[in-house]
Amino acid sequence: MISITEFQKLGAGVTAFGIFFIVFGVLLYFDTVLLAFGNILFLAGLAIIIGLRRTFSFFFQRPKLKGTSFFLGGVVIVLLRWPILGMTLEVYGFISLFRTFFPAVFGFLGAISNVPFLSTLFQRLGETSHSTV
Repeated sequence: MISITEFQKLGAGVTAFGIFFIVFGVLLYFDTVLLAFGNILFLAGLAIIIGLRRTFSFFFQRPKLKGTSFFLGGVVIVLLRWPILGMTLEVYGFISLFRTFFPAVFGFLGAISNVPFLSTLFQRLGETSHSTV
């Protein structure tokens, strides 16, 4: 079993707040302050969870430099009060950086449907969506 330290729990909370502020900033028509605060919290939380050395080694690997430059460039553009352009660059950089993690995430989401309560819920949701069409 994986043990999580209190420091990593704090990092997960900071990252979650960062994601919350980013989503809330997008919902409030690209509010620059919320997006900037969310970006700073997200990056700080990531650094707290995996450590500064691993964060830098992840972002600055040779194959990931393009995604890193778009992601961090988007953060800078958001901080310079161009939120739509900055978020567009960030999304492209995020997809480019985390492209290798997407199959694992989709595999995990597919495995969730094998949990007894959730499989029943998904079946009921599937039945209601087919009956309304």
